[in-house]
Amino acid sequence: MSTEQVHEIQLTVNGVRHDVAVPARRLLSDALRHDLGLTGTHVGCEHGVCGACTILVDGAPTRACLMFAVSAQGHEITTVEGLARPDGTLGPVQQAFRECHGLQCGFCTPGFLTTITAGIAANPDPTEDEARDMVAGNLCRCTGYQNIVKAVGRAAELARDEESA
Repeated sequence: MSTEQVHEIQLTVNGVRHDVAVPARRLLSDALRHDLGLTGTHVGCEHGVCGACTILVDGAPTRACLMFAVSAQGHEITTVEGLARPDGTLGPVQQAFRECHGLQCGFCTPGFLTTITAGIAANPDPTEDEARDMVAGNLCRCTGYQNIVKAVGRAAELARDEESA
């Protein structure tokens, strides 16, 4: 019987600090889902290819299935659950997906939402080609991407409107 060493770490997820005990090789995706109960981070391929597990680490899109939980200590993590406004209403990217019918089965949606959130923060007025580049690392088997690309443009509009209000 082997006993793996457990590490006490602090994760700041969606603005809330969590104390978690994890084995050194626990993936961040598993820590989020199983230790913290944040099941919005989906795990598809477990190889960093599909993008379903994309979260934001210090604002940058990151594949949670490729990062160990112990490596996330000291960083700000945002999951899809953290994209809503403080009052619980939909954030701009979520609202745009709803308005533009940017989802079907929903499995890939959390990864797209976090990726687009970071993309719009970096480029608040993307062209259609830039929107396509923004989401190129996320795979969807249902939509054909047309409505997702539309949602990027709409999310950028909503974010700009929110900033000017």
